Amino acid sequence: MIQASEIREHMEVIGSDGGHVGRVDHVQGGDIELAKLDLGAGLKHHLIPLSWVEMVRDEKVCLNLTKDAAKAAWREKH
Repeated sequence: MIQASEIREHMEVIGSDGGHVGRVDHVQGGDIELAKLDLGAGLKHHLIPLSWVEMVRDEKVCLNLTKDAAKAAWREKH
């Protein structure tokens, strides 16, 4: 299980296919909030659950689903 403390601001979030999903703004509860000012995140805050994180390595947060699957299932912050 990934510890939230391993995930730091500005880390790149990538899908299992290596595709860019976004950058970490911060961890809030059981979610990672992606930075708004990232073109990969569509210039909006999105939330992805920590349960999607496969591993953290080389300053990257690697997800257990592809970039497209993550973007299809992420939640927009209101």
